[in-house]
Amino acid sequence: MMESNEKWKGRVSARLQKATADHIWPLFLDFFGLNKWFPGLAVCHGVHGTNGEPGCVRYCAGFSLPSESGDGATTSWSKEILTAVDPVNRSLRYAIVDSNIGFESYSSTVKIVPDNNGGGGCAIEWWFEVDPVEGWRLEDLVKKYESGLQLMAKKMEDSFEVSEL
Repeated sequence: MMESNEKWKGRVSARLQKATADHIWPLFLDFFGLNKWFPGLAVCHGVHGTNGEPGCVRYCAGFSLPSESGDGATTSWSKEILTAVDPVNRSLRYAIVDSNIGFESYSSTVKIVPDNNGGGGCAIEWWFEVDPVEGWRLEDLVKKYESGLQLMAKKMEDSFEVSEL
């Protein structure tokens, strides 16, 4: 049992040079389509509500985080609820409501920030807060998020580069 009652908090970000905030925001608003972009996420689909609207729930499964089920299963899964959407500031918030990855009291915010320096790109900022996870260190979890976000941002940006040819 972990002794600390403090929540783990992490923040990662990725810069995109060729895709604007207007390009990237709809990809995140497709709450049921995260598997199109996030590495190691094989499945993502809606199980409740309307995609992109607060209250909708998605089921995600993949191999990006280890399962804690102890049954030999390698697939990790979670059910996540979209708790808030702010289209003006291009941000959304979601929480894990059930999973086999050991996350308790997990919430996350994603924000797409336009490049206001005339460069035309944008940044994806991703914050998370979770109770300490048995067998993990916060630094390792942040590195996993950082790596996943960098790969996801590249895949998103590359999709616009190809589609604009």
